[in-house]
Amino acid sequence: MRTRAIVGAMVGVWLLLATLPIGAHHAFSAEFDANKPVHFEGTVVKVEWINPHAWFHIDVTQDNGEVERWMIEGGNPHNLFRRGFSRDAIAIGMEIVVDGYASKDGTRRANGRDMTLPDGRTLFLGSSGTGAPYDQPR
Repeated sequence: MRTRAIVGAMVGVWLLLATLPIGAHHAFSAEFDANKPVHFEGTVVKVEWINPHAWFHIDVTQDNGEVERWMIEGGNPHNLFRRGFSRDAIAIGMEIVVDGYASKDGTRRANGRDMTLPDGRTLFLGSSGTGAPYDQPR
């Protein structure tokens, strides 16, 4: 009888824990530097609509003519679609402008804040509540 009570209590605790939200999402400050703003004008070469973050890969031509490929992290696809993005809004070969923040580790990754499309629309790229500067749409 005692064993059943212990097993029942363990199952109850497990069910309770299974319903709690998981807070494993990283904070902006863990990977990106708010003191390193970036501004890119580049060509879209790849788009990844994946969770937990969409990624936009762009080729950026430097002043010396060298082309650097940058990975721009956006919010999750669901929220981006709600803000006006669509699978057709961003096309390979499209020239875009991205404002955001560089990675702390010096790699060619950045957290995007705003993306300006060729038609002049500016869409908010970020994930709100991450601790990023201006992490709410402007």
